[in-house]
Amino acid sequence: MNTTTRRQFLRSVGRVAGPTAMYGAMAQLGLAHAGTPGKTFALDGGLKGAHRGERVLVLGAGVAGLVSALELQRAGYQVEILEYNQRPGGRSWTLRGGDRYTELGGATQECRFDKGQYLNPGPWRIPYHHHGVLSYCKQLGVPLQPFVQVNHNAYLHSQRAFGGKPQRMREIAADFNGSIDELLAKVVQQHQLDQPLDNDDQARLLDALREMGALDREYRLRAGPQVSERRGYVRDAGGGADGRPQDSQPMGLSDVLRSGLWRQLSNGMNYEFQMPLFQPVGGMDAIPRALARQLPGRIRYGRRVAAIAQDEHGVTVSHQAVGPDGRASGPMQQSKAAWCVCALPLSVLGQLDLGGFSAAVQEAIEAVPYAASVKIGLQFKRRFWEEDEAIYGGISYTDLPIQLIGYPNYDFQARGGVLLGAYSWGPNAFEYSAMAPADRVRHALAQGAKIHPQYPAEFLSGVSVAWHRSPFTLGCFALWDEPTRARHYDTLCTMDRRIVLAGEHASYLPAWQEGAVLSAHNAIEQLHRRALAA
Repeated sequence: MNTTTRRQFLRSVGRVAGPTAMYGAMAQLGLAHAGTPGKTFALDGGLKGAHRGERVLVLGAGVAGLVSALELQRAGYQVEILEYNQRPGGRSWTLRGGDRYTELGGATQECRFDKGQYLNPGPWRIPYHHHGVLSYCKQLGVPLQPFVQVNHNAYLHSQRAFGGKPQRMREIAADFNGSIDELLAKVVQQHQLDQPLDNDDQARLLDALREMGALDREYRLRAGPQVSERRGYVRDAGGGADGRPQDSQPMGLSDVLRSGLWRQLSNGMNYEFQMPLFQPVGGMDAIPRALARQLPGRIRYGRRVAAIAQDEHGVTVSHQAVGPDGRASGPMQQSKAAWCVCALPLSVLGQLDLGGFSAAVQEAIEAVPYAASVKIGLQFKRRFWEEDEAIYGGISYTDLPIQLIGYPNYDFQARGGVLLGAYSWGPNAFEYSAMAPADRVRHALAQGAKIHPQYPAEFLSGVSVAWHRSPFTLGCFALWDEPTRARHYDTLCTMDRRIVLAGEHASYLPAWQEGAVLSAHNAIEQLHRRALAA
């Protein structure tokens, strides 16, 4: 009989069910294999033969600046770091009770979280394949714990679907995947492809679809134990004569598709979000603080850089003292060095007086906009998400302006805790940035109560960070597009006379600490080669 090629069949699967289902079919047909060989990351930057004591200025004590300074110091260079904040880390930052933060415009917030509770306004997770960050954590003794990216018991929510009632992720996932597998089983059985598969492949694929979709013997998605094992029971199994579980009823494919909630099912499938992920115990700032401890006396905190100039002899940086409230004080000072690693965000660097930079580098600095993002942390008296709804870690997604709710991945079953009550991007972030901090918290409470009605009764305190109002970044991260990257990226990453740039913006991993680490290693290798040649 006529047989279709596997390529034709897989294209049909991809058109109907998308790339995830296509990959599953490939695996069943023996055409796909999971996993890649493990990678290693060399902490030693390979900086051999340095002129010991030669001075290098590092601008910014974020992750890129700290890694650059640490490896340069190990190689024998004399480093000095100038940092705007009174702490290391830059965007790798943790807010705890007692911390005060003043944003652009002068609004000051005091974090009132209880001891042991915190919010990571910037990075909050580390993928397993970010070998640079993980290697420094291991070397410097930063303990890690799991970060729950995907929790099937968390919620998917839309104001326009199911009467605004949140749905468990496991229910949407089971019903969507089961319905798609039922549809594909019909296609295979009825030979509705361009040409039929051969008998062996049909049998293999039907077995796979029945298993993956929890279908019955007739390849239909119907209520029963196999479906309830995926989407949950109306009543869970119990003990005694009354312990019989009650099966749940799957929704039809049309209802699931119209809800739009299926769009959030892929969040844990992207490479950067695939499990396992990690977080430092006690807050993300454990990483920069561990790096800073290796650089005693090298970091000058509370210094605002005003101008950077270079010539054939070296680099001169003008800077002024700045307090926690952002107010400058004292006279302008100058620091000089033979070389400079500039790890300031481009959004800040582009507003400084730059002397001796090439026109191409200055154009590249000014070409890259920064993303808008807002995080809002909310502390509650009790962990109602655990006690009432059995949500332990993970993320719920919504089409409300808050966009998501992140649940703490530590201190399970403790008395109270801090939720990430909003993590907004784009237009939603601009809307929040325009609000006063107290109004952001009130708005997030009102929005979150549509998912967790316990909010009003349990709320204690809140704090927010609108990254476009952050004086030390003026935005969240470098928002490259492909035309801008094609035109400016190589220039931005190439050393300009005696100055080299480093940071997540100088990587193909924008917004991630790994991008900062890898860009730092690239930067110092260029600097070292230039220093040896000089």
